[in-house]
Amino acid sequence: MGRLIYLMNVSLDGFVETADHGLGWTRIDDELHAWFNEQTRLTDAMLYGRRLYEVMAAYWPFAADDPNASPVELEFAREWNATPRFVFSHTLRGVEWNSTLVHDPVEDALVAIRAEFPGELAVAGPTLASEFIRRDLVDEYRMVIHPAVLGAGTPYFPELAEPLDLELVDTRRFESGVVYVGYRRRRGGSGPIAG
Repeated sequence: MGRLIYLMNVSLDGFVETADHGLGWTRIDDELHAWFNEQTRLTDAMLYGRRLYEVMAAYWPFAADDPNASPVELEFAREWNATPRFVFSHTLRGVEWNSTLVHDPVEDALVAIRAEFPGELAVAGPTLASEFIRRDLVDEYRMVIHPAVLGAGTPYFPELAEPLDLELVDTRRFESGVVYVGYRRRRGGSGPIAG
């Protein structure tokens, strides 16, 4: 059965984007981009919310046409285009680029996706991820922490009524000062209760 992974770039104070949805504070060099490529290669399917899907679909299907795209970016484009995506939206009428539109409740959709894809399932975007987090459906949290403090923005974690009990399973330090930490949901205890 597929494992749900939540992976995002995060500021030191826990935000994934600025209040105006900016990402200019991240330090994505070739070393980190190559690591993201490897994470994508390990992913059986991706779960996207509408907004992040639209951002990604506006560039990555066409990256090979960009004369300024680096080899590591072109590699990511190949991996991204080859990976099936499920886009959760009630406003989109259709999706493209190896994507399937999902209108089902997140729990029902995840059961079907987990049955179809036995490996890693990447949930992308904090709004959609919060739906899974509040229902205690995320198996692993992967935070790529950048040396920046934003002060405000969109948080990596939603508000929860109870703490999440996690255990550290992986770390890595990049030359840019970015640090990756991976935490697995410790099962057996009581999970968070949605507020």
